[in-house]
Amino acid sequence: MAQLTVRKLSEEVVSALKRRAAANGRSAEAEHRAILRETLVRTEEEFAARAAALRRRLRSSVDSSVSIRADRDRESMA
Repeated sequence: MAQLTVRKLSEEVVSALKRRAAANGRSAEAEHRAILRETLVRTEEEFAARAAALRRRLRSSVDSSVSIRADRDRESMA
């Protein structure tokens, strides 16, 4: 397994990490691993759920085909 060293962390961050580790019943090192895994490793289901949520958020009530047809009609009349 690889090792990772993080330097120049503020005392505030270190304290927060230790509090979080204690709250979760883990060592600070185990908490580091959990944070990295939860943040960086997504399952296929999580990815699909996030993609679906993004599609819902970006969904438009405008039918773009109407605009495209209007543009094509204008071009064909020119």
